[in-house]
Amino acid sequence: MQANKRYLLLSLGACCLLLGIYFGGPRLGLPSPTPFAPWASALSPDSSRSLPLPGHRAQPARRRWPRWSSPLGGYLKPEEDEEAEGAEPWQREEKSRAGAYRGSRGCRMETCFDFSPCQRHGFRVYVYPRQKGDQVSDTYRKVLGALENSRFYTADPDRACLFVPAVDTLDRDQLSPEYVANVRARLQSLPLWRDGRNHLLFNLYSGTWPDYTDHELGFDPALALLAKASSAADTFRPRFDVSLPLFSKDHPQKGGRRGALAADHRLLPPARRHLLVFKGKRYLTGIGSETRNALYHIHNGDDLLLLTTCKHGKDWERHRDGRCERDNAAYARYDYQELLHNSSFCLVPRGRRLGSFRFLEALQAACIPVLLSNGWELPFSEVIDWNKAAIIGDERLLLQVPSIIRSIDPDKVLVLRQQTQFLWDTYFSSLEKIVLTTLEIIQDRIFSHINRNAVMWNALPGGLFVLPQYSTHLEDFPFYYSVLGQTTAKEFTAVIQAVSPLLTQSQTILKLILNVAKSRYCKQIVVLWNCEKPLPPKNKWPSTPVPLNVIEGENKMMSSRFFPYDMIQTDAVLSLDEDSVLSTNEVDFAFIVWCTFPERIVGYPARSHFWDNSKGWWGYTSKWTNEYSMVLTGAAFYHRYYHYLYTFYLPSSLHSMVDQMTNCEDILMNFLVSATTKLPPIKVTQKKQYKETMMQQGSKTSRWADPEHFAQRQACMNSFTNWFGFMPLIHSQTRLDPVLFKDQVSILRKKYRDIERL
Repeated sequence: MQANKRYLLLSLGACCLLLGIYFGGPRLGLPSPTPFAPWASALSPDSSRSLPLPGHRAQPARRRWPRWSSPLGGYLKPEEDEEAEGAEPWQREEKSRAGAYRGSRGCRMETCFDFSPCQRHGFRVYVYPRQKGDQVSDTYRKVLGALENSRFYTADPDRACLFVPAVDTLDRDQLSPEYVANVRARLQSLPLWRDGRNHLLFNLYSGTWPDYTDHELGFDPALALLAKASSAADTFRPRFDVSLPLFSKDHPQKGGRRGALAADHRLLPPARRHLLVFKGKRYLTGIGSETRNALYHIHNGDDLLLLTTCKHGKDWERHRDGRCERDNAAYARYDYQELLHNSSFCLVPRGRRLGSFRFLEALQAACIPVLLSNGWELPFSEVIDWNKAAIIGDERLLLQVPSIIRSIDPDKVLVLRQQTQFLWDTYFSSLEKIVLTTLEIIQDRIFSHINRNAVMWNALPGGLFVLPQYSTHLEDFPFYYSVLGQTTAKEFTAVIQAVSPLLTQSQTILKLILNVAKSRYCKQIVVLWNCEKPLPPKNKWPSTPVPLNVIEGENKMMSSRFFPYDMIQTDAVLSLDEDSVLSTNEVDFAFIVWCTFPERIVGYPARSHFWDNSKGWWGYTSKWTNEYSMVLTGAAFYHRYYHYLYTFYLPSSLHSMVDQMTNCEDILMNFLVSATTKLPPIKVTQKKQYKETMMQQGSKTSRWADPEHFAQRQACMNSFTNWFGFMPLIHSQTRLDPVLFKDQVSILRKKYRDIERL
């Protein structure tokens, strides 16, 4: 019995000892865990000195989780542990990322960007002047040119919100001939550098052989924003840096090649011969070799063509393996461009760096990219939804790629291909578009209360043509009416440009006002007085059933007819010249047509463009044919948003050109609308009387009788094409007539009876 008591007491003592150890007693030699805060890596070392934001209460200290030692620690000596971590290039790269960008790793717009100059002067970009002897590559020269030609550029640093150095930081590969030395010293010598605050740096290549470390720039960007290609997700600073696509040196500065589907002019492209293709280098050693070395596993020589060559570099023969000869022979049998344009999917594996030229090449060819580059921060990922245009795979699941893409429905394949074309044409076809997209993303961050939403970035016409300063609501833009199931209000504002003095009561402008005012859809008439003579008294104007407002134009220039005046409250605008001759029926019919096509220009007088091979430039013609590409704004409907786009999107150089010549503003508006919508205007019923009026040569005051007027319009066509970088005008043979127009039936059965009598 006593023995049992002793055993019982001993058991109770052992339990108490264990409980004491568990609840804070001695640890029996176990190492105490190091405290670790998972959010600490996202904070700047200086964040402890920063003041809390106004209106925010200090948060209580969070409980920190322990950081356990490496599981290999008990089996390896310290030097063996370091050797194991540095055994492979990718492992050394992962280890070095912990110190990427040093103290600026936690930078965000709220912590490392000064908003005050932007709030004072708006979003303006200053480019530092190039210093004598500066080494600047052709590509960076294009980047600086795109910045200086943008509407954001300012030559006054005191009015700038963002600063771009002329120091070339594009290529930071020390083995490259375009590598620029002493970048750190050059940046720090800039008068407004301030540790990089409010500065933007561009980079395409970082790191060098053998690691190609993605964040190794040879200098610390500090607080500067970094627009960088091949960005790794774990060193990318979200909502601060901008991820760029990797583009080649010959990427065009303006315009660029059209997408393969857009250039084909077929609404439903045929099925392509191959399902998945790739043609490129196979790295036998080093970083980037794992995935490309394994591609032969899914190559079947039929609809899956994964072609690689190891015949590149100076010492490829020293590393050649047993597959090299066979791979090189297959590689030489196929043309790369043919493969791109005859396959539904294009494999885009990582190379030495995360990004690849093949990404943009696939987009242009309407070949859906299949991405195998783990950890790559995709280009403009902050605003572009790449799930709608690409297949994002995993390098470790290469063998599953064929079954995944075979399971995609053909309708979905077509949608993906169409989205590749939209993204290519909108954001990537030229270096200028890449630079402007970068600036627009940064501007949206700065003015976050008026930024674009995901639909604006990922649907036609794209973020570059949708200015959120006009509105942040989709229903205020004509491009989204069909998507939203929205119809336009059945009312319009007529804007009549007056450039001649009002002398008699029989002038054309007074008859035009009366005819327009009779339209049941007319809400108001605005006469824009751009005449040098003073405004006529109110009793000189006719009495109308709708409000008639006569205002003086903005500085009485030609561009002022497209200024977004606050008094224009209707979506529809009827733009008229003072000598236009329109009946009420014609106004009503054109308006009804516009309600069906609110994103286009709809009207009467049509013109066309053509390519003149003998002169090597674009020509302008007013000949009446079955084809047209412009509808002049002397008698046309369009959405009022185009007033805002014309005024604030186009550069001041084009406005000045139009104002100095007092000509071509209507051509420029057609260029702008066609570039935005990628659609032609719509001509309504041809009017013989209007043709005869415009072609009269007897009037000395008519612009149409002046030969210099026509020559100026020829020159305008080419100047505008040069600024846009391509010819945006699109030919059309469509003309919309009223029902029963010219039919041999009773006139009483026709709705717009007056049109046929003209």
